[in-house]
Amino acid sequence: MQTIFSFVGIALFIIAAYSDVKSFRIPNLLVAAVAWLGTTRLIVVGDPSAAVYTVGASVIVLAIGFVLFWRGFIGGGDAKLLTASALLIGYHDLYSFLVFMSICGALIALAAFATQRQKPSTKLYIPYGVAIATAGSVTLFFQSPLVAALHPFAVTLLLQSPLATPFIG
Repeated sequence: MQTIFSFVGIALFIIAAYSDVKSFRIPNLLVAAVAWLGTTRLIVVGDPSAAVYTVGASVIVLAIGFVLFWRGFIGGGDAKLLTASALLIGYHDLYSFLVFMSICGALIALAAFATQRQKPSTKLYIPYGVAIATAGSVTLFFQSPLVAALHPFAVTLLLQSPLATPFIG
């Protein structure tokens, strides 16, 4: 069941990224679907303490997102998608999600600055929903039980490969 939640979440994130690139808008219905998926996931998992921590962390992310939106640093759709993503990702992986999202956002901003040099008089808009969606998709992918089941196998293959032999003796 967790695999289904992960892949549906990844599909929703792909749609959100496409929408943000295409129109600099993330539809409320899409954000609501991500939040609904996160809430349903919390209910299916059935761990009340994880649910409380996840909802608490999402409220904190919402407050920070509201301040960033109010100050004009991010768009309203970005703030809402970030909150819904925190609800879907869960509190346990929230820190790694936020770090990866920041790295993706910095790379997107650098690319936008590089392309903006030709038109310096126009205001620069950065589709930060792409960074949120990329980090969310990667985090959900690595949360998937299929990937977790392959992890020990992948490590074993890596350690037995000829490339690893000089490093491990």
